Amino acid sequence: MSNFQKKLEEIIRVDHAGEFGAKVIYDGQIAALKFKKDYDTLALVKNMKEQENVHFDYFDAELKRQKIRPTIMQPVWRFGGFAMGFLTGMLDKKAAMACTTAVEETIDKHYREQIETLEKEENFFDENEKNEMKELKKKIIQFRDEELEHRDTAYENKAADLPYFGALSFMVKSATKFAIAVSKKV
Repeated sequence: MSNFQKKLEEIIRVDHAGEFGAKVIYDGQIAALKFKKDYDTLALVKNMKEQENVHFDYFDAELKRQKIRPTIMQPVWRFGGFAMGFLTGMLDKKAAMACTTAVEETIDKHYREQIETLEKEENFFDENEKNEMKELKKKIIQFRDEELEHRDTAYENKAADLPYFGALSFMVKSATKFAIAVSKKV
């Protein structure tokens, strides 16, 4: 397997897993917010989830098109992501938004690293590979910008006003970083 193929598989696998995780976190929050009848926050979260669905659908299609296996951790991410979303959604709006800021800040860093890697390695690929990587990079930049919009929306909705914002943010960022590291390889 070429370096190009290895890099491509890793990027698509981990980004597919990450967008899957984001979807199930929002699913958990949506379930909690419906239970709590917090319809204002529910509308906000549903809007963010719609963009995550688009991100996931792109990487899911790429996974299938390129015949790349998804992470074997998907069942764990489904349970863990839903639980994280449900618990933060049940706490209150600020906790749900703090979860969003933590995930999106971690994803921002992850996507920036991928963009830098693709730019550094661009000269080592043939023309077809370069074109494929340019398209992938374009999508990652677009998705990163949308993730930053989610982060900003969460801050605008008082995420940082949560009394235990730092602790919750640390826990969510740690879990997200762990999921990224594992999903790259398995």
